[in-house]
Amino acid sequence: MGRAGHATIIVSANLHQHKTFMLPIPSPVQRIGVLMLETQFPRPVGDVGHPQTFSDLGLEAIYRVLPGASPQRVVHRDDPGLLNEFVATAHDLVGLGATLITTSCGFLVRYQAELSRNLPVPVISSSLLLCRAVHGPAVLTIDADSLSTELLHAAGVPAGTPIIGVPPNSHFRQQILGNQPTLDLARAQAELVALVEPLRRQHPGVQNLVLECTNMPPYAAALQRASGLPVHHLMTAIAAACAPPLPGTSTL
Repeated sequence: MGRAGHATIIVSANLHQHKTFMLPIPSPVQRIGVLMLETQFPRPVGDVGHPQTFSDLGLEAIYRVLPGASPQRVVHRDDPGLLNEFVATAHDLVGLGATLITTSCGFLVRYQAELSRNLPVPVISSSLLLCRAVHGPAVLTIDADSLSTELLHAAGVPAGTPIIGVPPNSHFRQQILGNQPTLDLARAQAELVALVEPLRRQHPGVQNLVLECTNMPPYAAALQRASGLPVHHLMTAIAAACAPPLPGTSTL
């Protein structure tokens, strides 16, 4: 922890090397350990991979990249060989003082149970865990075909929850899952917002929108304006978990 009124953020520009610097955020704060996929696509503010996303919430972030854990390997291949690496790296983060563990991909909810069982701190592996806590959810995901019944069950997503996927030929999906070094933020936002109108038309009973993909929160405000719905994502889950509990409320 830094001096009063400041916090030490352990982070670097490319997340592969770890440096420290001071930010003027409230103290004391909680330290969040982030299990990061190995990626090169841009991460604007709001994305879990941008340190300001956490400092804006008065939180510290410690990042650890898992070499070889690519978006394709996690989303499309369901590689069980990654589990032990994620558990070991999460233990490293706890050793560095992490008070909560999270991840940079909503599909890592497949490891929620194992991470929770093996770690002494809370784990929020995915925003999908929010679906059991809100009324009438719909899920916006980067790949609906890969979001299997098994994963939805692991997250406690209610049966019948509408699942809306980003089209395979969209710029957003191609840049993220293809791990490309560029991303047109305006184009990505327009593509995501375009999914709202058919969602509202086809599922008029939806009351809350949950963003599976951790790269979607930078567009949450635009999605909320377009849909008129409350929009939930990984960072809202983390913020809620780190807030002082209110009387009569429960955590995830």
